[in-house]
Amino acid sequence: METVDLARLQFALTAGAHFLFVALTLGLATLVAVLQTRATLTRSPIHLRMTRFWGQLYIINYAMGIVTGLVMEFQFGMSWSGLTHFAGNVFGAALAIETLVAFFIESTFLGLWIFGWDRLNRWAHLALIWVVTLTAYASAFWILIANGFLQNPVGHEVVNGVLQLNDFGALTANPASLVAFGHVLSGAMVVGGFFMAGVSAYHLRRRTREQEFFRKSLRIGLALALPATLVAGAFGGLGFATMQPTKAAAWSGSAQELAQAQADMVARFGPGDYLPPVELVRTAGVVMMLLFVVMLVFSAVSFLLMLFRPAVRGLRIWHWLLTAMIPVPFVTMLAGWVFREVGRQPWVVYGLLTTQDAMSHVTPLEMRVSLIAFCAVFGLLIVVNYWLLARHARRGPDAVALGSRPAETPAPALTF
Repeated sequence: METVDLARLQFALTAGAHFLFVALTLGLATLVAVLQTRATLTRSPIHLRMTRFWGQLYIINYAMGIVTGLVMEFQFGMSWSGLTHFAGNVFGAALAIETLVAFFIESTFLGLWIFGWDRLNRWAHLALIWVVTLTAYASAFWILIANGFLQNPVGHEVVNGVLQLNDFGALTANPASLVAFGHVLSGAMVVGGFFMAGVSAYHLRRRTREQEFFRKSLRIGLALALPATLVAGAFGGLGFATMQPTKAAAWSGSAQELAQAQADMVARFGPGDYLPPVELVRTAGVVMMLLFVVMLVFSAVSFLLMLFRPAVRGLRIWHWLLTAMIPVPFVTMLAGWVFREVGRQPWVVYGLLTTQDAMSHVTPLEMRVSLIAFCAVFGLLIVVNYWLLARHARRGPDAVALGSRPAETPAPALTF
């Protein structure tokens, strides 16, 4: 493989791995905030226990996501210095805002929420988790503002061979960003909903003594999964209207459309191959669409089943299928991400900067060593994260440490 292909593979693997953490973080943050709101308004002990149980799983995933996000951003300087030099003045602004939101506001308030149990007023503590949730949305928004600029560059001008931001409003109102934000956010709700329903079904299938706890959790997860799937499909449909002509031609697969798209790009930019990897784009798109249909049908059927108490209590085959569905939304989101990003090739900034020109001056050996190191680190983080999630999910709410009060040590007896 050429150096540029190795660099693309490295960024694809690391960004894709980070995306998995982000999707579950957004979904679980929303669910935990809703659960704590119910617990705070009604003083319901079971909803408070649910907040702590699902909140602990959220914290585990969030911590690992922060680490992968830090490592991923190193690559902009290591492998893609041409991109940062040419377009950093524009899309770098969005990344800078995202960093401030994620690492200063979100992380600070999350720390206050974690250590504020039984120390803060219940309304102040509830406000903390909503700040965390809303700043998580804001973080995703600014990331997609940056990504949307790469997909559809707007609000800029070329000054001395580099891009300068001249219309911040156009940058933030970019249709390629706003539609993607709605699609990703609703997709994250699908991930969170299926995760909560699947873990709950696992415990119900094992006839746990926490029947009421996990019946309520299962219903909440499915109540989110079905509408979120519909909303994600709606935003996905809108996203097809913002596709680049070459990606649209690759998706259709028509030889005539592919030839026309290639000819149009040659007329605009001169000789070159401007078509993305057609088979990869189409395959990713087909996988995304098929799994969307599977999730839509399954969530609709499950929504009906959850209305019947006997099914929620003892329909073991349904419980097993719900647990098996946990990875499906993750795979769907990854397929959609591949469809979106690979379809932009050979451009990093569409129509302005090619992937080849965005590369740093690194040797093939340096790139191979970097690829191996990044893959090893991210592979380890993924294994550790999902091992911890599975371990704490299996142990149930009785083993939750979040918000628990330390046992009081008895005072030593006085001796004379």
